[in-house]
Amino acid sequence: MLVHPQFNPIALSLGPLQVHWYGLTYMAAFGLFLWLAVRRVRLPWFAQAGWTRRDVEDLLFFGVLGVVVGGRLGYALFYKPGYYASHPLEVFMVWRGGMSFHGGLLGVLGAMTLYAHRRGRRFLEVTDLIAPCIPIGLACGRIGNFINGELWGRAADPSLPWAMVFPQSGSDVPRHPSQLYQFTLEGMLLFVLLWIYARKPHPLGRVSGVFLLGYGLLRYVAEYFREPDSFLGLLALNMSMGQWLCLPMIAVGTLLWTRSSRQAG
Repeated sequence: MLVHPQFNPIALSLGPLQVHWYGLTYMAAFGLFLWLAVRRVRLPWFAQAGWTRRDVEDLLFFGVLGVVVGGRLGYALFYKPGYYASHPLEVFMVWRGGMSFHGGLLGVLGAMTLYAHRRGRRFLEVTDLIAPCIPIGLACGRIGNFINGELWGRAADPSLPWAMVFPQSGSDVPRHPSQLYQFTLEGMLLFVLLWIYARKPHPLGRVSGVFLLGYGLLRYVAEYFREPDSFLGLLALNMSMGQWLCLPMIAVGTLLWTRSSRQAG
């Protein structure tokens, strides 16, 4: 049985300035997105459509706004609506923590809709471009969660070689390191599969559909090992909030796949 290493969340202190590991993982995520997306716009079908590095830089700007605004609002609406309804100003206190992937995804989709409208692009063309670049950023975020010792897993059999005690949980119960499960599944595995798949041209919307379907399924599975939020617990059908939020992703991903297959046929 292992014990969480209790990393110092502060990576670097420069006088009054403190750089947190979690912030660095976000920076790594955005940097990797830029690098990967630039590689994608060089693919023949994107290059012929006029995509350039400058477009990628603009997409990143819109995307960062979508992640931050959507992630924070999503956390407030999906996980603590009653609390934030009573304390609305705390929605803006992002330094206190609390971000939702599903909210961030909705924020990014809203930002991409605005970008597509302003640039005269098709929305699914934009999402097909960026979809394979997203999972690696999610992997970075899960590393940040693990360093912080947050979002720990459910109780595990003590005989499990990698079962881990998270002191932040307030108990000495060995748990699944679910942050690392999510890093592996919805981060690295999804990235490798989607990156390889998207190296060839596909009908409009299919790459986006594969991302939604893949993430939805892998996150749904990972939630069985992640401790539900204490203030929510398990909801209807013994499913967590994360699992319920994955169901629309799976449905939309399936719809996009079906629709693109009909177009190809």
